[in-house]
Amino acid sequence: MKILYILLGALFFITACEKNDLDQIPPLDAEANSLTSYGEVLDAAYYYQQASTTPLAIMGDFRADNMLMDEEPFPAFDRFNADLAGGDLVGQFFRPFYSNLYKSILSANNVIENSTDDKQKAEAKFLRALSYFKLVKVFGDVTVNLLAAPSTSDKNILVRKPAMEVYNTVIIPDFQEAIEGLDNSEIASGRASEIAARGMLAKVYMQMADYTNAETELENVVTEAGSAGVMLQENFADVFNSDLNSEIIFATQLSTSIEDEYDNTDFPGWFSGGDTKSLTPLDDDLIAAFDASPGDLRRDLTINDTLKNSPKYVLGLEQDWIELRFGDVILLYAEALNENGNTSAALEELNKIRTRAGLENSTATSQSEVRQAIADERRLELALEGQRWFDLVRTGTVSEEMGENVNSDYYIFPIPDSEISASDGVIIQNDGY
Repeated sequence: MKILYILLGALFFITACEKNDLDQIPPLDAEANSLTSYGEVLDAAYYYQQASTTPLAIMGDFRADNMLMDEEPFPAFDRFNADLAGGDLVGQFFRPFYSNLYKSILSANNVIENSTDDKQKAEAKFLRALSYFKLVKVFGDVTVNLLAAPSTSDKNILVRKPAMEVYNTVIIPDFQEAIEGLDNSEIASGRASEIAARGMLAKVYMQMADYTNAETELENVVTEAGSAGVMLQENFADVFNSDLNSEIIFATQLSTSIEDEYDNTDFPGWFSGGDTKSLTPLDDDLIAAFDASPGDLRRDLTINDTLKNSPKYVLGLEQDWIELRFGDVILLYAEALNENGNTSAALEELNKIRTRAGLENSTATSQSEVRQAIADERRLELALEGQRWFDLVRTGTVSEEMGENVNSDYYIFPIPDSEISASDGVIIQNDGY
């Protein structure tokens, strides 16, 4: 069964590669029962996150109203039907996303189960939670494995667990334990930190519409940001012209010097029009959104009206994928405050982002007006960072913003058909595909 081979594969052939202190080349090949140090296995859990980044970017922006595909079958991202389950799309996006996150999970399980280093275990909990969070957002119900050496004959491990169960029994507890076991001494190294775990836990609560718990965690992040060296960059462009700057709380590190598991066009190429399947990827709807925000300093970095593409990722293939940054946290905090009835405090947070963008304070007053103002601001602030589609889904505004009645079956994406076949029917495809 292929998924069990995926789950077991990282136990036997573990590739440890990352930039900075994660730069472990050549790869380590070792059987799990021969290991006495699990640092390399933990590095593998970081490494496998790389192959999830471009698929997540495509799902987050090309599925939404920010970017477009030109060449069939890729425009299926803009059609809300079964077309996304086509072979080319699955092979390029969904299969590497799915398989590599399970490799990261298995590597993390191995560290959690076998390492005697509490910090390593906490980092592994962070990465396992992050992996399952990505999987649930994309596929809904998912297969759960929390063992370093799952049985290769027990098909029950393949049964998909309800998304809410995965949130409550895996993702939330793992992030909570990561918070307890981590500190903020290595934020600039690209490794997991306490503030990153807290911020990601807050994003989980926001995805679940649990605004009470989200507000608590987000307030903690905002409060401790200064002491952790986290702050908004003075200029928006500076967030993207250097990796691991003070605004970035956690990023998956990428480099041309690191061979990863994803062998197609990477996200900077898709957004810049560097792939023939989308030479002019910019959606007119995103241009219109910036037109409605005159004087916005983010515009020139985000869109090129003439070439119909984006110059946002100025570092090209050396660009790290931002999983969480402080600008995102502030807007989520504003949203949670507003949903919990504290609209005036929400506006204060919202206006921090608007001020950096060169805009005047928001004129919104009522809770519903502030809700829309925050949604509009998130679109401009986080454009092409893989956030838009998932924001629309969690706020229930897909049909409204996409301008058509979208069946909720298509809020999530198709399970790779290879995993369904290999499971002998234990894994069931999502409705609609």
